[in-house]
Amino acid sequence: MARDVAIVSWASFETPSEPARNEVEILLPVIQEALGMAGLTQQDIGFTVSGSSDYLQGFPFAFVGALDAVGAWPPIRESHVEMDGAFALYEAVNVLRHGDLETALVYAFARPSRGELDRTLALQLDPYYVAPLWPDARSLAGLQAQALRDTGIDVPEVPATYVADGAVAVVLAVGDKARSITDTPVWIRGIDHRIEPPSLGVRDLTTSPSTRTAAQTAGATDVDAAFLHAPFPHQELILRASLGLDAQPVNAAAGPVMVGGLERFAAAAAALSAGDARRAVAHATAGPCLQQNLVALLEAAA
Repeated sequence: MARDVAIVSWASFETPSEPARNEVEILLPVIQEALGMAGLTQQDIGFTVSGSSDYLQGFPFAFVGALDAVGAWPPIRESHVEMDGAFALYEAVNVLRHGDLETALVYAFARPSRGELDRTLALQLDPYYVAPLWPDARSLAGLQAQALRDTGIDVPEVPATYVADGAVAVVLAVGDKARSITDTPVWIRGIDHRIEPPSLGVRDLTTSPSTRTAAQTAGATDVDAAFLHAPFPHQELILRASLGLDAQPVNAAAGPVMVGGLERFAAAAAALSAGDARRAVAHATAGPCLQQNLVALLEAAA
């Protein structure tokens, strides 16, 4: 039987540029704050998983070096995804639900200010037909925004691609362990992620079927708040429609690449823990024009 998993603590950091500190120096205080909030040390963590991109760091195996921020000796159970930290959280949730561990540390980091983010993001596109053209992320978002305008929807101007350095850490725990750590655990009642076709020309850019399907699978209905990962303003409109959001308060933000999605989970957990909402949907995206989408239903402790 799958076990209940909750977010029990979190911490984050963001700045337009952080040239003076490396990945470990950025991560260390964030991870220590999240662990300290839960009253834990790294020795109390059963599973550690991170999200980042070596392309953004500018050298191979940057995620291995970042492990110095948690300490990998004595040996720890560790994993890594080359995606936003929210997708690392998805892995951690499944490990805790079906394994023999009680706690997990999830963290993400990025320093895109070190290079040309638009150019770097082009590397995730189709390597034969699209990537050789080096289309920047803002231009691709502009195609999506224009498609919305063509349907008669008033769409804000597409701003420059959001560039910021940052890190975020989230601690998860199961069942009674979560209850022993905090009086206000935030339960992850459902979580799922789906993907759109990689070719932009074969999908309708004005909708997000993957978001809708992920939300249905996660049971993300009847919520009273939403925390959306929207790298560009017009994408909030698409996500609202796909999630069936109407009168619910919506908190949408871009956040640093590889960090922004997991930060949305931290923001949702903070709101639910404070009693500002009872049930909330948390969303994270990756890829061009909302290509990959993760949706979770979060619920405050009774």
